[in-house]
Parts: sequence; structure tokens; C-alpha cells
Amino acid sequence: MTNAVRTTATKRAPMDSMRKTALVAGLFYLITFVSIPTLALYAPVKTHPDFIISAGATTPILVGGFLEMIVALAGIGTAVALFSVVKRQHEGFALGFVTTRIFEAAVIAIGVMSILSVVTLQQPGATGAEATSLVTVGGALVATYNWTFLLGQSLMPGLNALMVGTLMYRSGLVPRAIPALGLIGAPLLITATVATLFGVIEQYSALGTLAAVPIGVWELSLGLWLTFKGFRPAAVAALTADSTNGNQSAPAAAPATIATQAGAA
Repeated sequence: MTNAVRTTATKRAPMDSMRKTALVAGLFYLITFVSIPTLALYAPVKTHPDFIISAGATTPILVGGFLEMIVALAGIGTAVALFSVVKRQHEGFALGFVTTRIFEAAVIAIGVMSILSVVTLQQPGATGAEATSLVTVGGALVATYNWTFLLGQSLMPGLNALMVGTLMYRSGLVPRAIPALGLIGAPLLITATVATLFGVIEQYSALGTLAAVPIGVWELSLGLWLTFKGFRPAAVAALTADSTNGNQSAPAAAPATIATQAGAA
């Protein structure tokens, strides 16, 4: 009898669904940072126009493509994990967050296919017209990647921050200082992206990188908080109460309708 009591007492309390949701979302956010090494892994193909006709190593590029695809899928994971929670604050913004994440992932995939195509077409030792043609194609594929990076991994994170940052700030699911970083950084990154689009600043410039720092800090902070702390209980309770009240108020007219029909009969 004593052993049974002790065994029961030592069991851990089960993790509730909201804590699991926060943990999953937080881990997905942290996983999105695995692509940082691609800046170095892609350097040979992006900085050397003749890479496609050289014997340069392709393994780093393949690894970079793999990491970027992980990021694309993890980005969708953040939106799917958070949707059921943040939609209680504003369903339109929550859907917008899912949509921008999916668009971001699709554009990243296009960029990965472009950069990996350079590896496929690589022909060391090509000369003459063939070499000229390959260099031209390789340059076009790298240019495609650069544009997908600008639209997918520069513009979309700014829009993501506006959507989910607003929801997190209004709901108080995490300390408001965290989404405030996203709401401040989003206009900066979007402005820098538009400036790059119209040639005002160069892509991958120091100014553009600086504009991306607040968004990076925002996503890292959100990922760490959700992973190790979870949602704030008071905010969860408030959202749950609002959702419950909304569900209870919707069918309230049904009994009145039935009573009216009965009276008419």
C-alpha cells in the first residue's frame, strides 16, 4: 500500500495542451535559425561567376539547400502550431500569419531549387561557347536565388512579425516587450527590403543586415520564451474565457425560436 502511494506521488503532472502547443511552436522558431550557415555555404557559388565550370566542392551547397528546406518547413510549423491559439484573438490576422508563412516557404523552395540547379549543371573544364552559355545560365540561377531570398526571407519575416506580433502583443500570451521588438523591427525590415527592390541600397549590405537584426532578435526571443516558459497563464485564461463566452452566446437564440414556434402552434 505504501509503495503504491509513493509511486503515485512521484509521477509528474501531465503537460497540458497549451504548454505543448507553446513548446512545439517555440522549438519550430528555434529550428528556423539552422539556415544561418548558408551565408557561408553558398558563398562559392554566389561570389564566383565561373563556379559552374569549375571543380568547386558542391557538398556545402547541398547542405545549405537541405538546411533551407528545414527552415521552410519549420516556418510553416510555427504558424500551424500557433494558429489554434492566436485565432482566438483575431482569426483574420491568424490566417494572414499562416498564409505569409506558406508563401515564405514556397519562395524559399524556389530559391533552393535554383541554387541546386547550379550544382546539377556544373561541368568542370567546359570551354568556348559551352562555357559561356553555362556561366550565363549559372548567373541567372544565382540571380533567381537572390530575388527569392529578398522576397521570401527578407520581406515575409517583416509581414509575419506584423501579423503574429500584433496578436501576441494584444493577447499578452508572452511579455509585451517581446512582440514589441517584432512590431518595431517589421517596418524597418520592410522598408529596407523595398529600398533594395528599387536599388536604393544593395542586397546583403550592412544597412540591410542591420535592419534585419530586430526581427532576428524578436523571433529568437519568442522561440526561447515559448520553449522554456510557455504562454502566460492569465492570458490563456482570458482567451479561453472569451472563446467560451462567444460560443455560449451564439446558440442562445435557439430556445427562443423553439418557444415561439410552440406558441404559434
